[in-house]
Amino acid sequence: MKRPNIQKKDLVGTIAREKKLRSTLVLNVVNSFLKKVVHVLSQGERLEFRDFGVFEVIKRKAKMGRNPKKSHVSIKIPAKNVVKFTPGRKLRKVVL
Repeated sequence: MKRPNIQKKDLVGTIAREKKLRSTLVLNVVNSFLKKVVHVLSQGERLEFRDFGVFEVIKRKAKMGRNPKKSHVSIKIPAKNVVKFTPGRKLRKVVL
């Protein structure tokens, strides 16, 4: 059975109720946080939240792949930067 996704508005509403804050204030904080995360990662920096996890940008090497519809056709997949998340100790303990 597929679980429903939690969207940003749900997260903001939950935090606002728990902390007895206005939703607009919480939304501004969450948006500022996400914007800063994107900025830090775009600069190639590593972002570490102790016990939660680490976000970092890694370079994926170029490789050869196959077209799933035409398995005899090889395609070149170019190198690219991707965001990697490594869960921290507490998160691993709770989730994994």
